[in-house]
Amino acid sequence: MIVTLCTGCPLGRSDFGATLAAALAAAGIPARLAFADCMSGCSRASTIAFRAPGKTAYLFGEVTAQDLPDLLVFARLYAASRDGTLSDARPLGVLRAKAIARIPG
Repeated sequence: MIVTLCTGCPLGRSDFGATLAAALAAAGIPARLAFADCMSGCSRASTIAFRAPGKTAYLFGEVTAQDLPDLLVFARLYAASRDGTLSDARPLGVLRAKAIARIPG
């Protein structure tokens, strides 16, 4: 899985990328962190995307450092999903209301 942070957004300009990478590794979730100059989510700044080959991709906005636990839950469920589709978004907490797009794989 590739997790991409927008470096044009406040969260992407902070040290959150290193925090997220360390948390994913500590949780045993295989992911590669990437950065993009702009992900065009400016109306809901601080965007983060999750994608993997053959899976639905997700874009979240208005993400804060306090969302880290929910991001880890999402990453774990996403990694375990065959096609990236989650049958129940309730475990995602507030993150489920921060989804901007779900892009079929």
